[in-house]
Amino acid sequence: MQADLFANPFRAGAGHMPPYLAGRTQEQDVFRRLLKQTVITENLILTGLRGVGKTVLLEHFRPIAIQQGWLWTGDDFTEQASLNEDRIATRILTDLSVMLSQIFIKTHTEMPLGFVGKPAAKQRPLGYKDLEDIYTNAPGMVSDKLKFLLREVGKMISGTAVKGIVFAYDEAQLLSDHAAKDQYPLSLVLDVFQSIQKSPGGLPFMLVLTGLPTLQQKLTTARTYSGRMFEPLFLDGLTNDEASQAITVPTKRADCPVHFTPETVSRIVNMSGGYPYYIQFICREIYDIYLSHVVAGTQPNIPESEILRKLDQNFFLNQWDLASDAQKTFLNVVSQLENSEEEFTAQDIVMQSRKFLPKPYSGSSVTQYLSRLCEAGMIYKNRRAKYQLAVPLLSRFIKRQVEREAKPLNRTQSSIDG
Repeated sequence: MQADLFANPFRAGAGHMPPYLAGRTQEQDVFRRLLKQTVITENLILTGLRGVGKTVLLEHFRPIAIQQGWLWTGDDFTEQASLNEDRIATRILTDLSVMLSQIFIKTHTEMPLGFVGKPAAKQRPLGYKDLEDIYTNAPGMVSDKLKFLLREVGKMISGTAVKGIVFAYDEAQLLSDHAAKDQYPLSLVLDVFQSIQKSPGGLPFMLVLTGLPTLQQKLTTARTYSGRMFEPLFLDGLTNDEASQAITVPTKRADCPVHFTPETVSRIVNMSGGYPYYIQFICREIYDIYLSHVVAGTQPNIPESEILRKLDQNFFLNQWDLASDAQKTFLNVVSQLENSEEEFTAQDIVMQSRKFLPKPYSGSSVTQYLSRLCEAGMIYKNRRAKYQLAVPLLSRFIKRQVEREAKPLNRTQSSIDG
């Protein structure tokens, strides 16, 4: 039997492309519509919790743009790259130079050795230094220099078959203004693109930002007009049908020795909650288990609790271990809410604590906990001024972990300690 030669098709790495992209057709249709703009009045913001497939979908947007005649550039934003305006400018120059060097040629004159003979015209790919010279020699502030540079790039692509350039940046929630340091990198990005898009002739440069749900609020805080700049898309878990497709389609090849039964598919959908990362992780584990049983000729059994424990180790525990005991108790109270995986209010938590804690939380203490857990990235405040857990199915993990740690909820909680 050649079963051991059929590689596991499921991939559970951060941002790794799945063997089959289930669902997300509506989001792709929205992106195609935006690409048809002759004057860019709408950009795209793609948000969602961790593990919903934002990075994967962003990568699927790339070939869609290229097929429609657009160039694509961008990268992940990092905290280091977002510290100040100069670093953001360097990021954009770097991304542009990598892309444009594959398309445009720079012609320069080279004198012969000893200055004997006629100067020779030499050609080389347009490089970073060429763009940097344009940027550096432009007058004004960082934003003025970037606008000047982008207008020059616009002239380069004018008259070519290129319809425009998509600037796509992941992890955009890391962009922040720093008023105390007089640095406004987030406002810089918004100002530059809003300015060049509304200028006469509107340059065909589209901005696509991807990040956690806090991104949209940060954009609005930085520039109130940003709400009119972007088409917002929020990614949630897949529907049951879409999740089933993500599970079954990768194993439909005729030579694949592993096929999940309908009962197994149903269990995976339930275990994963329909979230793409969890689907890939759980399917990867079950596939290997099934394959070993196919080779041995035995009946497979799904060790659900062991798989979930491994998922917890890989996805949840690092952040959980950073929480204090008091914060863990607070999160445990949150996990007991019927709407813990949806949105909830501070008052919901106060009321829930009265059912489980000998000393219930006050409204002010709940507010403090929520603020600190938002800073830690475990909870976020949504646009309706309500709260949500920042990681899908976090409440399920908390219940499992509290049970493993054998720490009952109804104990006297310690003081807020960060």
